[in-house]
Amino acid sequence: MKIKLSGKNLEDIVPLLDAMDFKLTRGMPELVVAHGGDGTLLMAERDFPSIPKLPLRDSRTAPLCAKHSYEKQLKMFCAGKAVSTELIKLSGEFGKCKVTGMNDIFIHNLERVSALRYQVWIDDELYANEIVGDGVGLATVHGSTAYYRSITHSIFRVGLGLAFSNSTEAVNHLVIPASSVVRIKIVRGPAIMVADNSPEKIRLEEGDEVSIRQSPEKAIIFGLENFMCQQCRILRHPNKYPFKNYYPSFK
Repeated sequence: MKIKLSGKNLEDIVPLLDAMDFKLTRGMPELVVAHGGDGTLLMAERDFPSIPKLPLRDSRTAPLCAKHSYEKQLKMFCAGKAVSTELIKLSGEFGKCKVTGMNDIFIHNLERVSALRYQVWIDDELYANEIVGDGVGLATVHGSTAYYRSITHSIFRVGLGLAFSNSTEAVNHLVIPASSVVRIKIVRGPAIMVADNSPEKIRLEEGDEVSIRQSPEKAIIFGLENFMCQQCRILRHPNKYPFKNYYPSFK
């Protein structure tokens, strides 16, 4: 299989890939192996959109449980036993500018000492005439465990999540249908629109309006359940899981 690699410490997995008949290519790959963490997977999807990904946690920084060693995950993929998951993505548009995110798209205040003022419409219905705060954004189900969770202290399983960061008004975070279109107009800026961990930033001024919706693009991820394994997570953050002894596979 023709592949490309994304991430760091790639020398840790190249010998295994060579032994299992994966072939690095300079052309269009059939698969991208993302070696690292969540940010590496987001970067790989940004660099190679819609091409299937196989994410592997970098064992130097994220210890792997016995079930999810490099060898076992690669053998599972080669045997056709790695589950393929299709994740939705988001599209944010402003004029001719467009960003795409697998986790979320957010609009933030550009000047950190000055709050952002903005209006919000959901499917052309005005939701908030004016909100003052640090920012606003839309997240996918996959992204609900990332920045959305740090703002709302919650996650969701269906639809899209609309989160308001540090707003002075008592405004509710919302979970809305996946088909919804959210429009945001800057009343007082400047602001920036960003997607996932992309370094690209689109500047917005007073009066500018952004539309955020589900993208027609999809992200295809193999072995996502292995990449997000709870037992691996316990090994990485043992102090956060004081009841780890209740997991029977841990000795």
